Amino acid sequence: MSEPKKRILFLCTGNSCRSQMAEGFTRALKGDRFETYSAGVAPKAVDPRAVRAMAEAGIDISGQKSKDLQDLAVKDFDYVVTLCNRAKESCPVFPGKTKLVHRGFDDPPELAAGAADEEEAMEHYRRVRDEIRSFVSAMPGVLEEGEGDPAGATAKAIAGFLKQI
Repeated sequence: MSEPKKRILFLCTGNSCRSQMAEGFTRALKGDRFETYSAGVAPKAVDPRAVRAMAEAGIDISGQKSKDLQDLAVKDFDYVVTLCNRAKESCPVFPGKTKLVHRGFDDPPELAAGAADEEEAMEHYRRVRDEIRSFVSAMPGVLEEGEGDPAGATAKAIAGFLKQI
């Protein structure tokens, strides 16, 4: 008899990009192990560039919808993964068995706002997409490490900041 799937929620601010990518990759790469959900603390429409970046990787998220945490029928999760600091700071309390994990990723729409053209904007989406794919590929082990790779995330954030100076 196979082990029951673990329920995982990816939580982000808008549920428009990073959490949608994580949901799509988890369904495609780990669907045999995880029942996957995503939501936002202040949801807005799914980002068309996120849909495009995922399509380039062979994953169709065009049918996914942005959801508020309150809209989810399921409230009992094994893991809740916050993908940005705002979601981490405003993450609600979950039942005792839920393991909270924070793994921050850069915000592609924010980075793309200063892009010279569409191709440069898409480079940000592709980089974050690939980082999320690596994180999902390392599940479930990376979920048990607690904070994912906080040192790596911090180093990437500093490097991104220095590029803007």
